[in-house]
Amino acid sequence: ERDLGWVVETGRSPHHFVVTDRDRGGAEPGQLVKLEILEYPGPAHEARGRVVEVLGDPRDPRVLTNAAIEMFHIPSRWPERAIGDARQIGAEVDAAAKRGRINLRDLPLVTIDGEDARDFDDAVYAEPLDAGWRLVVAIADVSHYVRSGEAIDMEARRRGTSVYFPDRVVPMLPEELSNELCSLKPAVDRLCMVCDMRVDPKGNVSGSTFYRAVMHSRARLTYNAVDQFKRGEPGSGVPDAVRPVLVNLYGVYASLYKARERRGALDLDLPEIKIQLNASGGIVGVASRRRNDAHRLIEECMIAANVEAARYLGKHKVTTLYRVHAGPEGDRLEDLRLLFQGLGIPIADTAGTKPREINRVLKLIADRPDFPMLATAVLRSMKQAVYQPANKGHFGLALSSYAHFTSPIRRYPDLLVHRGIGHLIDSGKPAAFAVDVPAAEQLGTTTSMQERRADEATRYVEARCKCLFMQDQVGATLDGVVTGVTHFGLFVMLRDLLVDGLIHVTSLPSDYYHLEPGARGLKGERTGRAFRLGDDVRVRVVRVDPDEARIDLNLIVPG
Repeated sequence: ERDLGWVVETGRSPHHFVVTDRDRGGAEPGQLVKLEILEYPGPAHEARGRVVEVLGDPRDPRVLTNAAIEMFHIPSRWPERAIGDARQIGAEVDAAAKRGRINLRDLPLVTIDGEDARDFDDAVYAEPLDAGWRLVVAIADVSHYVRSGEAIDMEARRRGTSVYFPDRVVPMLPEELSNELCSLKPAVDRLCMVCDMRVDPKGNVSGSTFYRAVMHSRARLTYNAVDQFKRGEPGSGVPDAVRPVLVNLYGVYASLYKARERRGALDLDLPEIKIQLNASGGIVGVASRRRNDAHRLIEECMIAANVEAARYLGKHKVTTLYRVHAGPEGDRLEDLRLLFQGLGIPIADTAGTKPREINRVLKLIADRPDFPMLATAVLRSMKQAVYQPANKGHFGLALSSYAHFTSPIRRYPDLLVHRGIGHLIDSGKPAAFAVDVPAAEQLGTTTSMQERRADEATRYVEARCKCLFMQDQVGATLDGVVTGVTHFGLFVMLRDLLVDGLIHVTSLPSDYYHLEPGARGLKGERTGRAFRLGDDVRVRVVRVDPDEARIDLNLIVPG
């Protein structure tokens, strides 16, 4: 008003900034903007700012992604030098790059990814060998193109990881590499780093070799197509030439899965939530993507290669980044035990050191409607997995040694692992490797933080996209299940929409409610009525706030 506008910081912040008409940058009321603070508040004046960028309508998922990129400081613009270097590399593998490599072009390697995948960084092949199998895992040789200290490498290090939003990917590498030369597309020659393994019938890797190679993928397959083929369903689209390879891969998978079960690795098979967008970027739905055996097949092949990479580097004492995951301990373990004791499921004291005990519990609750919440509680009881040069094992996978080798296109630690393996392949002395322990410790801390930053940014966008999708549901009556309990209310997952909302304690039937031990339920002091984890409820959507990512529900009491 009167040539003045106000910008309010997003979320629950109380900060308001006065913006003059000349400093509004064409922004309109209700738009998300990026603000430069010109003056902080004082005794006689308000805070003042200038709009430096109009992000757009916060009801547009693309705008939400832009906001998250800004808020979480995710690098999204490529330096001119990095783009120039990527374009100079070219689109084809030249003859000089192929020299000195193992020729795998006659081996029918295949890639298996999701339908919407754009970069294919791993290919697999299997064949019978003695009583077991030969398993070949070929990974795009990113380290050949991205050299340490060069412009692309410095920017990849600054990003640390690719970030996946509902409407786009912010890649770690320029698309000229991630979607082209470092993508194992079918019917073209590609450079790769190979982990060639021998797997016995019990799923033990009895030996492995690493080498540089040239490959020629025979097919770009999808998880669903491979699963259809395995089930014998018509129309899978799997070429006849690679069907024997898939039969062999499923044989390898059966063996590797036996080893996984013997180790007692955690089986946290949570559904992946996908925000569905139309061609114009509008939200048309929220869907759950369930994993099938084709997903698990690739996962087990990748885990096997990652273990071998960790062993290889550890054996030769080359400094690298291990993927380290600690188990639950202290108060976190006690809280987890209380939660499951409230459900009538005891957890042994050994759960902090033996994942097999937690896996036993997960199998007991696998069919519960609140399994995703309980499985998430198990995850939160543990420390987050990190990258570090000190190898302390991976609790969740029940492995004593583990490193990330299989995704150098989208994770910088994998690129470091490739460089270490390449150094050994080239007959380099371990002590001569360019990365020492202090540098690796710093890189591990940085890449672990970058991974968390990416997770937080994607959760920010997904939560608000869910709210935007739910705005048309205000007033609707829906079925849900209680997936969380706190002193201030009940969290409910709406069954058909896969969206969570909150029933505030003040909207429950008139009573004074106490939080039960282990946060398993709320119980009324006067009536004794209880609302507990896993309860089916009928609710009405009363309020949706995309800015705060909050959906308020009211309980519908029968009768």
